[in-house]
Amino acid sequence: MKNFSALRRKLQLSALGLAAIGTVAFTMPALADSWPSRPIQLVVPFPAGSSPDTLARALAEPLAKDLGQPVVVENKPGAGGNIGTRYASKAKPDGYTLLLTINGPMVTAPTLYKKTLGYDPLTDLDPISLVGTSPNILVVPASSPAKNLQDFIKLAKDKPGALNYGTVGPGSSSHLGMAMLEHQAGIKLQQIPYTGFPQIITSIIAGDIQAGFMVPGVAMPQVNAGKVRVLAITSLQDSDVLPGLPTVASLGYPGFESISWDAIFVPAGTPADITARLNKSITAILALPDVKQKMEALYFTPVPSTPAELTSMVKAEKQRWDEVIDRLGLSLD
Repeated sequence: MKNFSALRRKLQLSALGLAAIGTVAFTMPALADSWPSRPIQLVVPFPAGSSPDTLARALAEPLAKDLGQPVVVENKPGAGGNIGTRYASKAKPDGYTLLLTINGPMVTAPTLYKKTLGYDPLTDLDPISLVGTSPNILVVPASSPAKNLQDFIKLAKDKPGALNYGTVGPGSSSHLGMAMLEHQAGIKLQQIPYTGFPQIITSIIAGDIQAGFMVPGVAMPQVNAGKVRVLAITSLQDSDVLPGLPTVASLGYPGFESISWDAIFVPAGTPADITARLNKSITAILALPDVKQKMEALYFTPVPSTPAELTSMVKAEKQRWDEVIDRLGLSLD
């Protein structure tokens, strides 16, 4: 099974060439049809304060500067990102609705919600560019008796079904990562869905739930404040953005990998000249030092891509997670 790390390395190599090309975006003339002539909506299917929301706002200002029109971030949270993603997929394909979403609604939701999802990521949305990637980290309250992953597994085995963990919705990496750990470790936990990671970390700090696979940008400030504890990281190899943390794979669960990524899409049928302009603009923006700094503060690695590369990545990720979902016997219809 091809792992995500290999896909990311391929995209990072491609991005080196794209960055040089993308810098011309800021000097491109207006398109023939004068797009854009009014504000652009950037839909984020998660609440304010979530990492996708923070990434979107980091991109919105330079994108507005480049395009010459305001770029307004619109939060439409719910159902693990599926509600906002479906909303964007049904919008008019005129270049005035963009979507910044994560892997869950694009990769795992179609398999988990075969009857009720209401959109097809591969036919209802057109790719613009990958934005960035980040590993997840397994977090527990500072008061937890689990000092490491082995302690957590033992605690879960001693209390089958008694430990709760938070997710940003069924089908998200925060859900499927824990489902994989349950399967490989032979434990049983109880999923508690939330609208976003800020709500999850608040509940972990309060001890209302006992664990969660979190994006580092939300969790690490609370880790550094001593309010929560990190047990492991979900990258396959040691992470450059969070060095020194043990990987789940290295702690007795070979092949374990669960990575979060964010990407930009538009409604299917958006004119090709508009999607090309957006791709060049996003590529250039991701190379800007202040944008890179903001993303790195969230423990995200900027990784632009071509639309074709993003499509290939979505398809490869879907195949990989379909195997996991099938092995786990999961369905949410």
